[in-house]
Amino acid sequence: MTISRDAAFTKNSAHDDLASARRVLKIEAEALLKMEQELNGEFVKAIDLIFNAKGRVIVSGMGKSGHIGKKITATMASTGTPAQFVHPGEASHGDLGMITQDDVVLCLSNSGGTLELADIIAYTRRFNIPLLAIVGKADSTLARQSDVALILPDAPEACSIGLAPTTSTTLTLAMGDALAIALLERRGFSADQFHVFHPGGKLGGSLLRVSDLMHDGDAMPLVDEETPMTSVLIEMTAKSFGCVGITDADGLLIGIITDGDLRRHMGNDLLGKPAREVMTRSPQTIAPRALAAEALNQMNSKGFGGITCLFVAEDTRPVGIISVHDCLRSGVM
Repeated sequence: MTISRDAAFTKNSAHDDLASARRVLKIEAEALLKMEQELNGEFVKAIDLIFNAKGRVIVSGMGKSGHIGKKITATMASTGTPAQFVHPGEASHGDLGMITQDDVVLCLSNSGGTLELADIIAYTRRFNIPLLAIVGKADSTLARQSDVALILPDAPEACSIGLAPTTSTTLTLAMGDALAIALLERRGFSADQFHVFHPGGKLGGSLLRVSDLMHDGDAMPLVDEETPMTSVLIEMTAKSFGCVGITDADGLLIGIITDGDLRRHMGNDLLGKPAREVMTRSPQTIAPRALAAEALNQMNSKGFGGITCLFVAEDTRPVGIISVHDCLRSGVM
């Protein structure tokens, strides 16, 4: 049904419009004050989980909550808390692979019963990934399944028919801002660091170095050359880079095993072989001080389709690994 603008317009419409606007702002402002008063120790637990995580904050939400989630993601990422938005619908069709056990998942849902979030919730429970929620219902599925649930106050939507998400999305956005800024202050994130993430027209991402983006320590997929292929496959799967580096007794990088190597050696005896019999020797590497743009160029130049990862090495000793996705996420072109 369509209502003509002329029929809907009256001489009092300007007054009515202002009254509507003031009512909306008043309802939402009162809800924000109520949320501030109800904030409790659960908020501190949420900050602890995110602060102590080795990985990123994976934010997810459906519909209006998804739009709010993207803003929360951007705010966190620009203030020192690595974050990524994963659409719940896409998550059910492969994007769950973007979530690692080092991450923390933050799900947004006013009702707490959003069906599209079910697979993400189940995934976090299966792999013991911390799950946070900003949710409007304390007795909802999402709240009950979460490790920490930040419950929005019971407040009416500002929409006059009570249906359009208005107050609830404002509260969710504000809670996300509160999380981001509390994390910024706990980290001691400085103005200089903020400018690094907001280079505008400057060279920005093109000046990032490999050491700024690489994964190091236990995040590297590494095995000894005598490791049986059964264990090699476990390491490849656990680290999710699609490859594993092979080291000698002195810890020097002497080879690499990729998905392609597995296909080339496919046979009944593959799992009985040691890593040294399957690996490709003398893998491509890059120095930690090299520009990330150089790493991206090196990966793109290795034949049709390129390669997706490079080990970072100093004097053939592996110190990290960098992927094409790390470069692209950071704006390296």
